[in-house]
Amino acid sequence: MCSVFLYLPFYAGLLQVQVSRLNGVYVILFIIKTDLLLNLMLLNLGPDDWAIVAADCGNTKQSPINIVTKKVVFDSRLTPVQFTGYQETINTLITNNGHTVQVNLPDRAAISGANLGANYKAQQLHLHWGKNGGPGSEHTIDGEKYPMELHIVHIKENYNSVEQAINDPSGVAVLGLFYEVNQEITKNGNFVTTCKTSFLGTNVTLSAVSLDMLILPHNELERYFRYQGSLTTPGCSEAVVWTIFEKAIPLSKEQHCLICQLCFHIPLCSHCLIYVEVLLGSKIFIIHQIIHGKSNFIVIQPCVASTCISNIKVSSM
Repeated sequence: MCSVFLYLPFYAGLLQVQVSRLNGVYVILFIIKTDLLLNLMLLNLGPDDWAIVAADCGNTKQSPINIVTKKVVFDSRLTPVQFTGYQETINTLITNNGHTVQVNLPDRAAISGANLGANYKAQQLHLHWGKNGGPGSEHTIDGEKYPMELHIVHIKENYNSVEQAINDPSGVAVLGLFYEVNQEITKNGNFVTTCKTSFLGTNVTLSAVSLDMLILPHNELERYFRYQGSLTTPGCSEAVVWTIFEKAIPLSKEQHCLICQLCFHIPLCSHCLIYVEVLLGSKIFIIHQIIHGKSNFIVIQPCVASTCISNIKVSSM
């Protein structure tokens, strides 16, 4: 009798393993999930190389941007965002996808008004933060970075997925909210304390939480900036209407530290290391262990073809 014992230090969320016997020889096939592999690749590629993965990453309306308030154009058509279904509680999962923590949302939550020109239904939300508690927002205001940034991603209600919506120049609408560190633990920051999805592919349950519990009261979200931009990771599709709110969500130092302690790597044993070589064009990129506490924001992109508008008058900024 012959028995086969496999000890796999790789995380099962990244690899699928098939074992078969052929003419008395055991064959072990490792299958890497392509969506997670792409996230690992992005962590090892700099934004300057993203155009190798997706050509749109080299276009002229890329996000994020630095919003220079003295250059912002006032637009009286930018009425307050209308939130629908944000008060409803949801039960879902917080997932570590190797790049961020993401929450998929039921599409009964939606936004309209604010000169968006359509109704948009919620799809997912995710966070961006810096290394070791440093600044980590993707967007900046007059060059100032915030500790963290929350993105709530919506698509036009006539589409079924982000993949469909990105074929429309205004198919996706993302709400961007900054976090600022406060002295006291805040209810808006409680969501962060549940994001204990330390390893790639793992998830935790998010129960009885509404989107309203994660953001500021609606009457504190009436002042914002608007521009036409892109997704901030490949494929970098320039199909996003960005709404960046002026007022930041308060977050305690303790709550901020919790998110900065997340690991984004394959949990390997101390004496093991896996390398995956990926050939893209003429370059070979090596995917390896991702370090603990890695930043997950993209650097500011040149604002070449986008005009930032706002319902905030320059004199009041």
